[in-house]
Amino acid sequence: MNFNDLTDVSAWLTQDRIDAAIMVAVNVVAALVILLVAMAISAWAKRRIVALSQRYKRLDDTLFGFLGNMVKYLILAIGVIFILNRFGIQTTSLAALVGAAGLAIGLALQGTLSNLAAGVMIILFRPFRQGDFIAAGSESGTVTEIQLFYTVLTTYDGIQIIVPNSDIWSSAITNFSANPTRMMDLTIGVAYDADLKKTQEVLENISLSDPRALPEPAPVIRVKQLGDSSVDFTFRVWAKTEDFWGLQAEYTRKIKVEFDANDIGIPFPTRTLEVVQVPKIETRSVTRESGAA
Repeated sequence: MNFNDLTDVSAWLTQDRIDAAIMVAVNVVAALVILLVAMAISAWAKRRIVALSQRYKRLDDTLFGFLGNMVKYLILAIGVIFILNRFGIQTTSLAALVGAAGLAIGLALQGTLSNLAAGVMIILFRPFRQGDFIAAGSESGTVTEIQLFYTVLTTYDGIQIIVPNSDIWSSAITNFSANPTRMMDLTIGVAYDADLKKTQEVLENISLSDPRALPEPAPVIRVKQLGDSSVDFTFRVWAKTEDFWGLQAEYTRKIKVEFDANDIGIPFPTRTLEVVQVPKIETRSVTRESGAA
């Protein structure tokens, strides 16, 4: 580098350019500081919101995790706006551009966005929680995971089903685990020649024989109807939700054993076939003779 090169550099390096370079450097440093502060505040806010659900057991972890992420990204978005303003970028025109792009993306991703909206509604309104056994649409199973776009179910035989949230939210949701107690409603058929009073007593004794059956509401055992081949009894017993299936299987077994011990017949459908013999119709052939005229 010679003296002429140094002269050219000094001529190019004017005060205005030095001030502009210093301003750019200051803006870059300020942008980095704003970004770091926004990241720190967003992470702190998310931790504080998630900690609320861990501190109070009645609050749902999934809901507060979702709210924590929403607050985190909102703070980061505000930080980005401050950074853009720092560099002199007009955020109003940028917002219009983002809105137009968002409309185009929304039209292209209608199904995905509907799943997202349904996921937000599920998380906010909580029609079911993790561990609940539900039936929604054509699927049923135990809820193992709730995400913004889908819900994971596990069937009774261990099969995992991933259901889009829009399919769940747009259909009726049956939550078998929502209430602490459930009513077992069985229909028991006995033969027409059975002693109804004795049958009533046997069923009442069975209903009181298992401690899993709740005393309140009291069991209901009544004659329901006179069926085609049996007298049907209504057998209703309340139990805790977690005891429901085991108690129903045990009662079914006990009813069969006790009916056999007390000679109470349990009818089964029968069909009588009547064979009608159709008389054989005799046929004969007739031969006609024709002569010449």
